[in-house]
Amino acid sequence: MTTPVPANPFDLSGRVAFVTGGGVGIGQALAVALAQAGADVAITTYGHHDGTTGTQVQAAGQRFAAFQVDLSAQTSADLNALLDRVETQLGPVDILVNNAGIIRRDDAHTFTDTDWDDVIALNQTAVWRLSRAAGARMLERGHGKIINVASLLAFQGGIRVPSYTASKHAVAGLTKALANEWASGGVNVNALAPGYIATDNTAALRADPDRSRAILDRIPAGRWGRPEDLAQPAVFLASPASDYVNGHVLVVDGGWLAR
Repeated sequence: MTTPVPANPFDLSGRVAFVTGGGVGIGQALAVALAQAGADVAITTYGHHDGTTGTQVQAAGQRFAAFQVDLSAQTSADLNALLDRVETQLGPVDILVNNAGIIRRDDAHTFTDTDWDDVIALNQTAVWRLSRAAGARMLERGHGKIINVASLLAFQGGIRVPSYTASKHAVAGLTKALANEWASGGVNVNALAPGYIATDNTAALRADPDRSRAILDRIPAGRWGRPEDLAQPAVFLASPASDYVNGHVLVVDGGWLAR
């Protein structure tokens, strides 16, 4: 039996999206785009945020909830309780976007255990635990979308960012591993791999004229990416339009990897 194609396969009306790290940067752009496509949106923030994500989500006519939480310090039980809180306010999570992440820079031979552990805890372990918790609920309902935010450094080694590189390789691998198990249960697991995007994480690179120029010289598009460049790719991966897309890491990099 052929599944009927929706009139608008990118419509997210009636869905609930949960975006980690949704108060600023890429996370904010993704949260707002999902709301504009029709989803109600919950976000996590690490610290205080200015509320602009909520303002934009509500301006799109959607419900909004925000939770201040350090995801790197949460146990599996804590994250299940967090999902319960989202469900209480908005309903079951249909779309999980694992966006929250940090980066630490130093030479590998002097890189500290703290800088390793902190990055792995948030970028890798929290992604695994939250995906497992949300995925179990999605499998029970027979549908769901998980979008992990990887990086170009899921494909490359980078310079002076060993824990970040390791974590993003892990995110890409986890995306494929979960897709292998969950696709038959109606749960799509995919990832976005941003290129060099103008966010807080790349502020040090953009402030270094030589490094910034070297990066721009390699990008065929000729510019740094903007958080909004990831918005519609995320809507695609969250929508019925991507129902047969499983375990894919979608690179949004202005052509960097093609160079």
